[in-house]
Amino acid sequence: MLTQRIIPCLDIRDGRVVKGVRFQGLRDAGDPAELAQSYEQQGADELVVLDVSATREGRAAALHTIEDIRRVLGIPLTVGGGVRTLDDALALLAAGADKVGVNTAAVERPLILTELADRVGRQCVVLSVDAAANGEGQPGWCVVTHAGTQRLDLDAVLWAEQGQSLGAGEILLTSWDRDGTLSGYDTALLREVCRSVRIPVVASGGADSAAHMHEAFEAGASAVLAASIFHDGRHTVASIKQELAGQGVEVRR
Repeated sequence: MLTQRIIPCLDIRDGRVVKGVRFQGLRDAGDPAELAQSYEQQGADELVVLDVSATREGRAAALHTIEDIRRVLGIPLTVGGGVRTLDDALALLAAGADKVGVNTAAVERPLILTELADRVGRQCVVLSVDAAANGEGQPGWCVVTHAGTQRLDLDAVLWAEQGQSLGAGEILLTSWDRDGTLSGYDTALLREVCRSVRIPVVASGGADSAAHMHEAFEAGASAVLAASIFHDGRHTVASIKQELAGQGVEVRR
């Protein structure tokens, strides 16, 4: 049986790890390389690094930060933020990323997913989908971009399906409504996306406990991503895995 993955996330701004609520009110949470090394020692299966201001500032992710993290990290590393072109993605891979996350650029030019998959293999291509619930009385979820500042007339579930067909090998699905709230993953959103695609889906946004992660796995997630609960020291990756194992979830110990 495949083990379920636990993935800490480092949101990076100006070379520091930050954390906020719904991508806003960011506060300093530490040094990226130090945290990356600590999470690997705790038993993290992978690490995700997102440059949260790169797209809004119209620049690529900071390569020197990725290189610093890679020097101390032995587990798989996914990097996103500011990827606008094939060259941006290749630069991140050269700096040490194993997979590249694409969000806004894929929405604006979906064929970038195909170009990436053809060049480096779809196993290296992650479609980052930031989704927000539609307005009151409107079912479903729309895609948001630019760190949640722009809502699009694009259905999040259908976009995940399209991303898979274009070449994405994994979906990083973040609930904008739940991000940083510690209220649990949006399992309704997660369930709909997992039903619609055959590739792995990483649940993101809202985790505060092993129970929340268990709910995400039951909704179909192949992995769960979390930031605040690890950065604030309320849980370690090891303690989360121990609780999940006690609940019958297959994790790598």
